[in-house]
Amino acid sequence: MDWNKVQTLHKDIRFWIFLLFTLRLIGITNPPLEVAHNWRQTTVTMAARNFLEVDNTIFFPRIDIAGELSGITGMEFPLLNYAIYIVSTICGYDHWYGRLINLIITSFGLFFFYKTIKKITHKELAFWSTLILGTSIWYAYGRKIMPDTFAVSLAIMSVYYGLCYLHDLTNQFKNIVLFGLLLTLSVLAKLPAIVVFSFLIPSIFNTSISLKRKIFLITVALTCLIPSLWWYFIWVPYLVQEYGFWHFFMGKSISKGFDEITNEWPLALQNFYLFSIGISGFIPFLIGCLQLYKKKNPTIALILISGFALFSIIILKAGWTFIHHSYYMIPFIPFMALVASYCIINFPTSYKWGIFTTIFIECLITAAPQFNIKKSYAAIELLETLPSVSKKDLVVINSSNNPTPMYFAHKKGWITDNNTLSSTIYQKEIISKGCKYAIILKKSFGSNLSLPYYLEYETEYFKLYNLQIHTP
Repeated sequence: MDWNKVQTLHKDIRFWIFLLFTLRLIGITNPPLEVAHNWRQTTVTMAARNFLEVDNTIFFPRIDIAGELSGITGMEFPLLNYAIYIVSTICGYDHWYGRLINLIITSFGLFFFYKTIKKITHKELAFWSTLILGTSIWYAYGRKIMPDTFAVSLAIMSVYYGLCYLHDLTNQFKNIVLFGLLLTLSVLAKLPAIVVFSFLIPSIFNTSISLKRKIFLITVALTCLIPSLWWYFIWVPYLVQEYGFWHFFMGKSISKGFDEITNEWPLALQNFYLFSIGISGFIPFLIGCLQLYKKKNPTIALILISGFALFSIIILKAGWTFIHHSYYMIPFIPFMALVASYCIINFPTSYKWGIFTTIFIECLITAAPQFNIKKSYAAIELLETLPSVSKKDLVVINSSNNPTPMYFAHKKGWITDNNTLSSTIYQKEIISKGCKYAIILKKSFGSNLSLPYYLEYETEYFKLYNLQIHTP
């Protein structure tokens, strides 16, 4: 064994990416029942399971909370969902495949981020930027069954190959093909991933690079955006109109979003300093911004400004949704990690590691709840074992607007709140549409409710009412 290599292992970014990958394998087989954004994950797994059990046509994703309707609806292009489906055809279906797929892609994303920053600036800045990105909000969300880090990782890979095409004269065909393919897939998977392509801006303005190559790269990029424009602005509205069920949030007017952001601006700012790279990472980010202003680093400044300009559009289009969903920050975290690292590299080596250790510890503490499932939440898995209810029976669940219990019940039907479900008019309406059972969640995702129907089954956590048998 070469002890010199062992002693310098901590300086190899591959060691850290592997360590972060290994740490996030803890609880990788957990069902998507962690407190934060279980609902977002189960909409992904619903579509994946329906590809396996109902129809594997990728253009017609469907979820299980559309009542008596087919469940076909508009959503993000189901790239991650379909990857889960493909694995399921080989291994049989299980919840956690999406976790592992996302973790693998996100880990490659970290490595390509390192290669990208190294190509734009230098090795040291690339190293620290990647460490901060890996211990940001990406740490927890890189193993969730959500397309956000998945899509942005694909975008980072695309940016790298775009830079290779612009700066290198070898493997031009391979680089431009991979650039276009990965761009198409990343933006299809999640529209905000387009923010990451701001890392190409300095090279676009670089006068030493052939104008012909720059024009061709831009042409390829614009061409590869066409599938995303078609999917989100033509196909998604068509699915909603044709199949009668709205699910996917396409944003709101910029003016309305601006009003919502300004009304709750302190909460909006929390996404930047509390939930993104932590307070211990945000302070170097702020100092890095000041240093960029004073030292006039045009490359990093241009990346940050162009990235924030694009990201601001997403913030304003999302409005209230951005304020209350921290994962909307994911496309902008690479920019924050770069600028924070621009600050950190100016410190002595021991201080650098001290700052990073603080960031890492804060990351682990913040992410810890995402690696454990509460006992009351774990009971939701038992919904699929309810007696009497067949897979074809339509049900209603009092989980308000959270689809997670419906996913684990492995049923289709309606989700609503207690007040609505208590309404006789509502009861008659859903029964007329074929609803046979009501599942009442007593602790998690809902609260106890009594209905004037036959109580077939009851546990500590839920009750099952037969809506075909009315009781006085």
